[in-house]
Amino acid sequence: MEFMNEHIYNLLLGVLLLLLSLTTIESDETIFNTTLTITHHHEYFGRRSFPADFIFGSGSSAYQVEGAADEGGKGPSNWDNYTHSYPGRIKDGSNGDVSVDGYHRYKEDIKLIKDMNMDSYRFSISWPRILPKGRVSGGVNKEGIKYYNDLIDELKAKGLKPFVTIFHWDVPQALEEEYGGFLSPKIVDDFKDYAKLCFKEFGDRVKYWNTVNEPWTFSRNGYAKATYAPGRCSSWQNLNCTGGDSATEPYNVAHNMLLAHAAAVNIYRTRYQSYETRTLR
Repeated sequence: MEFMNEHIYNLLLGVLLLLLSLTTIESDETIFNTTLTITHHHEYFGRRSFPADFIFGSGSSAYQVEGAADEGGKGPSNWDNYTHSYPGRIKDGSNGDVSVDGYHRYKEDIKLIKDMNMDSYRFSISWPRILPKGRVSGGVNKEGIKYYNDLIDELKAKGLKPFVTIFHWDVPQALEEEYGGFLSPKIVDDFKDYAKLCFKEFGDRVKYWNTVNEPWTFSRNGYAKATYAPGRCSSWQNLNCTGGDSATEPYNVAHNMLLAHAAAVNIYRTRYQSYETRTLR
């Protein structure tokens, strides 16, 4: 099947994923969204017109900054597999094994954020760091839970608001190998359980949650253009794909992300909303 005109493809995929942005929730000081841009009100660089509730902060993703790829009980992710199995796909052949070593140097990073007069830090949780096998039944990595607890506690101690992304493109490789990750609807229940674990462990201090980061980018670049993990696309594009179908897979992935997003929001609404007034079940 030949790949459709790129403009039409981008339009259709964009419309599908717009549904995610329309399901934003804001209640009891808890915000769900699919992407967050964080900025703020301080009289910074001479700008004095920000409203009082405008948040100024910085952001990162786990694979980009943590490093410690095989430390602390972490399991491999699709990005670990992608960068090691297909090193030529990254322009300079680099990977995230060490990166900026945020896993070990997070206190220094937080100090820098505070020194820059920011109010918040957006980071993502590495799914395979807390669930090395991808699902709760495969075992919860207590070292991973401790790392994020320590990170959140340090942010709070410095007066910074934690903004937490549940999924920033690092699928546990175990689920990629078992059923294709977000290509399969099986991912929905596993994502729901993963999100539930995050809410249970961190929700008493985290009031701002981002379910899925940039779903359009993930589905397009990972399953149509092969520029992001897992590097899938149609073979006729001659992009050295790892397999796939650019005309169908991005839509399947986007659909399953929509379902996963909805499942995570529902579990929070029904079981974890308002830590101050509700006993966790």
